[in-house]
Amino acid sequence: MPSNSSTLAPLKHETYRTIWFASLASNFGGLIQAVGAAWMMTTLTASEDMVALVQTSTALPIMLFSLISGALADNFDRRQVMLTAQFLMLAVSTILTACALLGWITPWLLLFFTFLIGCGTALNNPSWQASVGDMVPRADLPNAVTLNSMGFNMTRSVGPAIGGVIVATAGAAAAFMVNTLSYFALIYALTRWKPSLPASSLPRESLGSAISAGLRYVSMSPNLEKVLIRGLIFGVGASSVLALLPIVAIDLVAGGPLTYGFMLGSFGIGAIGGGALNARLREMFSSETIIRYAFAGFAISMVIAASSPFAVLTSAGLLVSGACWVLALSLFNTIVQLSTPRWVVGRALSLYQTVTFGGIAGGSWLWGVAADRFGVSNALYGSAAVMLIGIVIGFRFSMPAFASLNLDPLNRFIEPALGLDITPRSGPIVIQVDYQIGDSDLPEFLKLMGERRRIRIRDGARNWALMRDLENPGTWTETYHTPTWVEYIRHNQRRTQADAENADRLRALHRGMAAPHVHRMIERQTIPPSDDVFHKAPIDLHH
Repeated sequence: MPSNSSTLAPLKHETYRTIWFASLASNFGGLIQAVGAAWMMTTLTASEDMVALVQTSTALPIMLFSLISGALADNFDRRQVMLTAQFLMLAVSTILTACALLGWITPWLLLFFTFLIGCGTALNNPSWQASVGDMVPRADLPNAVTLNSMGFNMTRSVGPAIGGVIVATAGAAAAFMVNTLSYFALIYALTRWKPSLPASSLPRESLGSAISAGLRYVSMSPNLEKVLIRGLIFGVGASSVLALLPIVAIDLVAGGPLTYGFMLGSFGIGAIGGGALNARLREMFSSETIIRYAFAGFAISMVIAASSPFAVLTSAGLLVSGACWVLALSLFNTIVQLSTPRWVVGRALSLYQTVTFGGIAGGSWLWGVAADRFGVSNALYGSAAVMLIGIVIGFRFSMPAFASLNLDPLNRFIEPALGLDITPRSGPIVIQVDYQIGDSDLPEFLKLMGERRRIRIRDGARNWALMRDLENPGTWTETYHTPTWVEYIRHNQRRTQADAENADRLRALHRGMAAPHVHRMIERQTIPPSDDVFHKAPIDLHH
């Protein structure tokens, strides 16, 4: 895929550039708020697992609600979804600031507020990440994904250190106030963005149907399954650094909030370095090689953090883990986006986030409990061991190459003229496609049909089967169902340019004089007629 090797190339696109810089301000405030919340928890309780739960309370909503948010991102105006999320987080941050100033904060109330902010993040992220492909050309997409991670970690390199200064000098409430103010820049940028939305002739999917379609698509996409498995492992292992760093600052290097902010800033600086090297590394190494180095580097960093009594040495190790963090997560994100068509990209990204942040949330709790029972050093050693397991699992679930498929709509389907008047919700619809196949072509035909089955089911077909005529063995019939007529139309509109090769090769094997014959039938039981037969009129797919 032709690509501009410069990581900064996406910034030449005005819409992306404006929202990216506004996101810097929002991320800056969010990280200051995170420092304030984590440090406030250490003043409210001496329990290590309660401190770790601050990270869990932020990541858990992403695990719980991202799939719903992904369905919303694919079925609604993504700009409106992001604005809703920003206003939600603004309101919660305002209330959190007020409660902190009034001295009303308790450990569980703090977790409740951070959970609500996490809900806003869960609503925002799938729409934001799916919108990147609407703001930049496909060739710039990998660099745009990396630049998003770099932007977050640029603020991570400065924000936590400043957050530590703010907490140390003015208290956690001041950190919460800075976060409240940081939302306005992004809200302003989003209100100015006027995306060009493609018109759709189909009604919006219901929430349940949209979620099911997203799950089905990912389950029938081997590349995405590999990303989910490795992302889960990485999330579990990597969560230890953010969950336990306040305790590391206090117990292992005998520091305070400034030390914590400095070490978290080192993690962010490392992430910037990793992002800057990302494009170059993609040219030099395979995706699997990069992921293995990321797992190994994170493991080494955790061993250093577990054994070092010196803040400087621990911070040097955090430079490595920060680089590995952005290399792994941006690569996972890029593979998801390059492996998914636009109609389902929000749901695919949200499922990836659900799994990865589920690992982060579960890992944060796990390492917090482990630190409480066995000590923070042993918990960090345990997270390093998980990272090594991630390398081993890579021999079975290795990352796909960076090759790019053309996932633009195929646009070959023409809705047929029907002799029976039906409504869009009429069904079930049964489809049969007849092929004439010679014996010499059977191995190739069956291989292609195996791929055809995956494509059909991935795009919404049910009860797929392949049958051979006993009286005429050269006749093969592909059959599948869709619940309704509108779902049959939707199924055909989901086909991409990359799917055309399979269809073209199957047609080339067909030995009939005409194209393979397609039977479109509606399933009926021997019961009184339903409301599917109406007076003749055009089918309105929006009813």
